[in-house]
Amino acid sequence: MKLKHTLTAALFALVTGLVAVPAMAEELLENPAPVFNGADTAWMLISSALVLLMIPGLALFYGGMVRSKNVLSTMMHSFVAMGIVGVQWVVIGYTLAFGDDVGGGLLGKLNKFMLNGITPDSLFRFVASSANAIPEYVFVMFQGMFAMITIALISGALAERIKFSAYCLFALLWTTLVYDPIAHWVWGPGGWLLGMGALDFAGGTVVHLSSGISALAVLLFLGKRHGFPTERMAPHSLPLTLLGVGLLWFGWFGFNAGSAVSANGTAALAFATTTVAPAAAGLAWMIAEWMHSGKPSALGFGSGVVAGLVGITPAAGLVTPGAAIIIGVGAGLVCYGAILLKAKLKYDDSLDAFGVHGVGGTLGAILTGVFATVGAKGLLMGDMKQFMTQLIAIAAAGAYAFIVTVVIAYALDKTIGLRVGKEDEIMGLDQTQHSESGYNM
Repeated sequence: MKLKHTLTAALFALVTGLVAVPAMAEELLENPAPVFNGADTAWMLISSALVLLMIPGLALFYGGMVRSKNVLSTMMHSFVAMGIVGVQWVVIGYTLAFGDDVGGGLLGKLNKFMLNGITPDSLFRFVASSANAIPEYVFVMFQGMFAMITIALISGALAERIKFSAYCLFALLWTTLVYDPIAHWVWGPGGWLLGMGALDFAGGTVVHLSSGISALAVLLFLGKRHGFPTERMAPHSLPLTLLGVGLLWFGWFGFNAGSAVSANGTAALAFATTTVAPAAAGLAWMIAEWMHSGKPSALGFGSGVVAGLVGITPAAGLVTPGAAIIIGVGAGLVCYGAILLKAKLKYDDSLDAFGVHGVGGTLGAILTGVFATVGAKGLLMGDMKQFMTQLIAIAAAGAYAFIVTVVIAYALDKTIGLRVGKEDEIMGLDQTQHSESGYNM
């Protein structure tokens, strides 16, 4: 009898095992164990460095467009963002954006506060069905560069009149209360817009729309520069600005192609679209300006290139190069129109942060929902739902960024004050805020 029970138990175990093995095998195929991939890691290290290079590029781009008395203060807005957000991201930013979801897809938990639990052996994989993984530290730093440059983009609207102390506090508060939550919505684990299927390959909504809309919100409290719009405020060094355009375009390959988080065909596609879209946008802006004002300008072509880079960002790995050309032309023309409209409405967006990043990011997010054909289906492939999802994401992120930015700007304006005094502004922020001069001749 004992032998009979033993044989029965063995037979049961065998049958159970035979049933369980296929299920386990299927689970392993769907969610394989992460394996370190050296090629992907090398590519992401390079991409992270390229995105960081964009911040000095932005400093040159913005610095050349202001008057010489404000060149250092304007460039400092970009450089200090690397310091403030570089620390904030490690302490709390990464966990708010990419920590485990608190619930409802709104924010990440504090389980990765100060990068708690992450070690050199911790692996991160972008696609759950792929075994290829990179060290999580690399992903942390890659995303950290995005957070740094986003707040620096806003500074273009505030140039030549904001207090440096107010800007520093604004950078810390805005990154924590606006950027980190929106990044979680769109890219974080359990993010509600990600769950809806919103497409944002490299930051059209998270980076450009949020920064552009927020720039417009701050302008409500900051007001116009002294002498605007009657006094001529021409760029003091267009060579610096064009050098900045070149560095931005170069670094943007890491921004967009690196968002594939792998050295694969998607990264190659994003690399190609990041080449042709800004090329088309620069030409479109230049031709439109040529026809409208009679002469093509270097600043116009450079601005068009940046508009094209912004426009293709949400779509970079999701559309064909042919569609990227169309998106680029659209970004160049629409953003040029936005700049002309600014002159008519007479709001003082010093360096066109809203006109290029807010408008360009919105257009790019919309056109992603139209032209997406690689790994997703847009309106041209008959998917109206995807197009509507894009509109919902734009509306939600834009409204949240605007409202919270208004609250932050109001609080700072009523406490420490946002703007320098009239005399300080006339003298120049280099001297009054930093006791320095960009040029000693």
